[in-house]
Order: sequence, then structure tokens, then C-alpha cells
Amino acid sequence: MTSVSIIGGSGYGGGELARLLSAHPHLELKQVTSRSHLGEYIYQVHPNLRKRTQLKFCDPAALELVDILFLALPHGQAQNNIEQYAKLAPKIIDLSADFRLRDLALYEKWYGDSHAAPEWLGKFVYGLPELHRTELTSANYASGVGCNATASNLALLPLVKAELIELSAPVLIEIKVGSSESGSEGNTGSHHAARANVIRTFSAFGHRHTAEVIQEMGLKEVSLTLTAVDLVRGVLATAHAKVKQGITTKDLWKAYRAAAIENPFVRVVKEQRGIYRVPEPKILAGSNYADLGFELDESNGHVVSICAIDNLMKGAAGSAVQCMNLMMGWEETSGLEFSGLHPI
Repeated sequence: MTSVSIIGGSGYGGGELARLLSAHPHLELKQVTSRSHLGEYIYQVHPNLRKRTQLKFCDPAALELVDILFLALPHGQAQNNIEQYAKLAPKIIDLSADFRLRDLALYEKWYGDSHAAPEWLGKFVYGLPELHRTELTSANYASGVGCNATASNLALLPLVKAELIELSAPVLIEIKVGSSESGSEGNTGSHHAARANVIRTFSAFGHRHTAEVIQEMGLKEVSLTLTAVDLVRGVLATAHAKVKQGITTKDLWKAYRAAAIENPFVRVVKEQRGIYRVPEPKILAGSNYADLGFELDESNGHVVSICAIDNLMKGAAGSAVQCMNLMMGWEETSGLEFSGLHPI
């Protein structure tokens, strides 16, 4: 069995990793670290893992050598210790934002700080398999993906890949997010009394995940607007763009179907009737699927592309495990077959 450990396992992303890795057919989960919960059973923090693992959280200083190392740390910590982590495992998947951007200037612009290990930026492959599947098969290091960037990039993927829109034209993306995006420690805005029953725009533009969309889609002018809604898990990205002259709904169907055929976790959701005729995050909870939908006004070329994901799965731990499968030469869907629940 291939050995794997998690550094930073007490947060929501770390918990999802522990759930997926402990049940993966090719893996032995050896160690999970947490200084704040040192010595506690993992299931005491992640109660869904009762009877799934008897591991206790250990100190990062006690980590042993493994085949694969996952980093689920707050932003900024991985880059400060990457040389040390690289000595523990030949393959690393980092869930944080530390190595998502290849260009140092782009990183400094959007994160407002210098990078502690700029020489490592070029060593990491951006960890969204739908965009970098081939590179991941030979990679030793994969970066995390922003959950909002994931939903945005996948919403745009069929349009950009099929060259249906002008990359220099403005693209506006409205993103609805659940409360788990705030992390397990949360903040005053994520407390139930402040978060329940709300639709609250908290980032009209300038969100850091915008940089990933610029980098991966090659767009010149893109803006993300984030709105909190009364939901725990889930991201819904609605992208507004303009298609090239002469593009029809038939052309879009071809592009979206091609994306679904090429990618095992991408599904096209565009029905003529029923409740679930457009992508909806609710039914994706716990799954690694990304549901895509679209509408085109042929009279003016305005296209609306929609992507729904679970922010903790396809937007974080699920994509990370998908990357690992590719890096190890395993079936891409291994350990990620859960389809979600309905009703929920």
C-alpha cells in the first residue's frame, strides 16, 4: 500500500482529505497532524469518521517519511516550510493558495505580500485536472485550487476551449458561496446568528481567486463578485460573457458535451423541465462532480454559463485526491465515486 500523511488535518479541508484517503483503495493513511488537537482522536474533531479511523492527531515534528504528503494548512505556512516538507515525501499536494500562481508578480499583486519560496512556484502544477491532466501525470507537486476559481474556470472551460468567446472581452462572474468557505475557525460573519437567512455580497470585486481565472483562462478582463447565502456546502458560479458573432446554441451544446465527455467529473445539466433543470450545489454535497449549464440569447450573443460544485470537494479535497490519482497512475476516479445525496 502507498503511504500518505496529512499536515493540518483539523480544518474542513483536512477532514475531507482524511475521509477520502482513509477509504482510498490504494492508500494507507499513516499520520494526520494538528497542534491544537494534539493527541485527540481524529473522529473527535471529524465525527463522521467514527469507526473509520483510530488515528490520533500527532505533532508535525513527529512526521515520518511517506510516499505522498498532503498540506492542508492556512495560507502562508506551506511556502515557509516547503523545503522541509519536500524531504518527507517525493510527492506533495498542497491545498492552500501558496503555489497556485506561477507568476511572482501576479502573486504579489493579488496577495499583497512577497513569496517566501518563489523558486518553488514553477515546480507546482495547478491542481485542477480538467485543465492540466497531462502535466499532472508526470508531476511531483500539485497546487491547491481556489473553490471559487474552480467553479469559475469550469464554467468558462467549454467556452474558452472551443474558442466561442473573445479572451479580450469583459467577463463578469457572480458567485454564491456557503458558510464552510469561511473555514472551521470561522469569523464574526460566519456565526449562525449573523449568517442565517442572508444573501450578503461581501466581495464586489478584487477577490484573490480572480488571479487564478486570469491565469488559467487567459482572460484580459474578468471580475468576480462573491455573495454569501444560507448554505453550508456549495459554490454556484454564474458567468456572463459574449460569444463571437454567429455562434448558436447548437455550438454551445457541442462544446459543453465535449467537456463532459473528456472529464469524468463534469456533467451537463440543462433540462427542459423539472426542479433540477439547472446546476444546483445542494445535490452535490460530498461529491466531486461539477455540474455545468448554459443559456444563450442568440439575438445579442449574451451567454450565461453556470457551474455548481461542493467547495470542500471539487473545490478543495476532491480535486486534490483526483490530482494524486493522476500523479500515481491510478484510475482518476479512485476513491471519488460518491454521487451525492438526494434529498438532502
